[in-house]
Amino acid sequence: MQPAQPVQPPAQEKKQRRRWPIGKILLLLLVAWIVFLIAVPLWAWSKIEKVDADPAGARPASQPGTTYLLVGSDSRKGLSKKEKRRLGAGGVGDVGQRTDTIMLLHTGSGPSMLLSIPRDSLVDIPGHGTTKINAAFAYGGPKLLVKTIEQNTGIRVDHYVEIGFGGFVNSVDAVGGITICPTQRMKDRRANLNIKKGCQEVDGVTALGYSRSRHVSRYGDIDRARHQREVVSAIGSEVKSPWTFINPVRYFRVNDAATSSLVISKGTGPIALAKFGLAMTRVNGKNGLTCAMPIADQAIHWDKQRALALIKYIKTDSTGDIPKRLCTPTGLPGVNN
Repeated sequence: MQPAQPVQPPAQEKKQRRRWPIGKILLLLLVAWIVFLIAVPLWAWSKIEKVDADPAGARPASQPGTTYLLVGSDSRKGLSKKEKRRLGAGGVGDVGQRTDTIMLLHTGSGPSMLLSIPRDSLVDIPGHGTTKINAAFAYGGPKLLVKTIEQNTGIRVDHYVEIGFGGFVNSVDAVGGITICPTQRMKDRRANLNIKKGCQEVDGVTALGYSRSRHVSRYGDIDRARHQREVVSAIGSEVKSPWTFINPVRYFRVNDAATSSLVISKGTGPIALAKFGLAMTRVNGKNGLTCAMPIADQAIHWDKQRALALIKYIKTDSTGDIPKRLCTPTGLPGVNN
């Protein structure tokens, strides 16, 4: 029988792993989140196309506040054949030199104001005589469109922002869809649209069709401009939701969508673009105004007296003083719905 083995003293316990305090972990997570919130817009900024949109020659002097020219072009850039069919945006190659949407966004001491200019407005285009305003974009791109608007309104355009079909649709889908409220059933094959009357949730494709349609509504191009303001305002309302900043996937998608198919003027820096985005979330409701250029008829001729009165408020950064008779959904005298 072997002698009992002496009892070994217990091995020295291994040092416990250092546990990080909960507060330190939360601080690191907060720092990482802040870095994410900053890094994503910077990454998105690097994708944006910049163009020279400043026209040559005499221009209006600097004015109080800031005015952006927002253009919705029918550029198919970046869309596959399948996506073009899905959007009802056929055509050969990249059209890119026509615009369905022309808006002025003014920000300053008063409420942010979004003013739509019907694309069929008859105005003088420098070097081309009197014709539809969207022809300026076709004739000379951003420079000529800016020059045309400045010469016909006297408003100084500080920044140019253009978004194509793809970016428009992606922006709506990035926020999970928007609510639109058509006042009639709309079935427009040319705009790839078939929707019922009344408020409803729609995706990007339907929102695009709604903002493009003009053949099935009473006021044609005037109603289209109204639908465009409705859609743009709805996107802005969804973007400013706290959920956009809490949900990292949604935050990334919103930034990615906002800069896809986006073109801005070379003088528009990140801060100016950020202010533009913020202002677009405030154009609907008590903190903003959405208006149509005052017009005299559906031809479309501007109503000089009312148009000049409205323009004066913009030029003097007095949007808070604009009377309701000048800021209407259609721009037509006596038509406020």
